Parts: sequence; C-alpha cells; structure tokens
Amino acid sequence: MVNITFWGVRGSTPCPCDANVRYGGNTSCVSLEAPGLDPIVFDLGTGLRFWGDVIDPTEPFRGLALVTHLHWDHIQGLPFFVPLHRPGASMEVCGRCDEGPLHQAFEDFMKPPYFPVTPADLAGEIVFTDVSEGELSWGRARILVRDVPHTGPTCGYRVEVDGVSVAYVSDHQQPVDGGPISPAVLELCDGADLVIHDAQYEPDEFALKSDWGHCTVEFAVRVAAEAGAKRLALFHHDPSHGDDVVDRLRREAEAFAAGTSIAEVIAAAEGLTVSLSAPAVSGAAALGA
Repeated sequence: MVNITFWGVRGSTPCPCDANVRYGGNTSCVSLEAPGLDPIVFDLGTGLRFWGDVIDPTEPFRGLALVTHLHWDHIQGLPFFVPLHRPGASMEVCGRCDEGPLHQAFEDFMKPPYFPVTPADLAGEIVFTDVSEGELSWGRARILVRDVPHTGPTCGYRVEVDGVSVAYVSDHQQPVDGGPISPAVLELCDGADLVIHDAQYEPDEFALKSDWGHCTVEFAVRVAAEAGAKRLALFHHDPSHGDDVVDRLRREAEAFAAGTSIAEVIAAAEGLTVSLSAPAVSGAAALGA
C-alpha cells in the first residue's frame, strides 16, 4: 500500500482562517510513504511542520524531498521540520536553481538577517542535489523528473513504486492561447493512478493573471484526461478561495471529468490520505490467457 498524505495544499502564501478550516491554509507539502521505503516528500512548504509532528521521534529520520521550484511557498517550511533538529537525521533535497547551485539558494534565504539559523546549524544532515530532466531512484522507487512551464525553472515529478504511479505538478502555466499541453507534463501524468495538479484559478481570475504561472480547474482536468490518468487531486488552492469555493470547484471538475479516464476527482485537504495499491492480477492474466 502506498499512502499519499497532504500536509499543505495552498499556493502563494499561508492563509489559515475560519473560511478555509476544512481544506487548510498551509502551503505545498505532500508525503508519499510505503512499507520498507524511506519516505518521499513533495515540496517543503509550511505544511512540512505538521508532517514532522507525527514522525516517530525515537528513530533517526531519513527521507527524500522533491522540490518543484524555489518560490517561498514551496521551501519555507524546511527550518521548522523538527525531525531535522535531531542528531542522526538526514534528508536529501532535490531541486533546480538556474541561478547557481541548489545548496547556495537555500543558504542564501536561510541565514541572518532573513532567518536566525543556516541549514548547517540543524542537527541533522541535509544533502542538496541539483536535478534536471532525467530519472532518479530512491530505494525501490523510480522517479521521473521533467520541466514544467511556470514563471521560472520548475520541475514536475512522477514516482513509481509497488505498481503505483503518482504525478506531482504543483505549479503549471496554462497556455494563454489554449494551445497544446506540454509533452513533458503529459509524460509525467501518463496513466497515473493519481495526478496532483495545480488548480488555482477560476476563469475570471485566470483572465487577470494569465501570465502568473498557474491554471484553471478545467485545465487541470484536461491535463489528467489527456494523459489517461485515473484520479485527480486539485491542488495549490488560491489563498482567497474558502472552503465553499473549493467545494464548488471540485463539483465543476467532476462535471468536466465525466466520460474521461478520470474515475475520481478530489480537492486536496490538509490531513487527507489517499491509499493506493496496484490492481490485483488474476491467475489467467498472469499466465497470459
């Protein structure tokens, strides 16, 4: 069983308030866990702190972070991840920075006067790995890395483990002219059991912010449907969208998805766990009958 848990589902900025108490107000952070596999986390937004709160403190933490890009809402949770404050802990942080080495970018934003400590001051070890288009491995997991259109260098990821595939495309610039979807994005999402995808805007919002690097809910459905994905999680909710708005957008997405490969549309919410397993193979199918 592969468990995907949402710890932060917002884009742009943390926004906890009464209006979004059900979906939550923390920024991008999603964990992927499977038996016997050191955990993988997509992005290091403010939701990361809450994942840290439930990790067993009696065992040294070891994990892999797949960072899409270096905007604040995707990295600012790192110093608040309590497991990295314990001796013996380790995290490999993979990501991309076209302005220089990844480690330098983190060291630039995590230092005085912007922050009181540096990555090196944490008790655990952090190893920064620069990645671009290609493949990675983490234990028995296979990870595909591809460029995603956004407002700067951005990676999307696909993790395949135990017969389950999960695509993570947190920030995705919708073509303003309605043009084709990036082949790299379709490759990430191809037949995926779960696609976690940017769904920040309503159409009128996109009209005003068409070059801000995001997309509408309808476009998120289009991506998942063209890729033949099985499930879609609407993600990176706009900070101005309260629970009622997200509820409505999920219903609209379900209508858009009718008749496509998408069997289920969910709106990502803090604390939600999606459990996936590979489909059982019958004896006849296994024998090629």
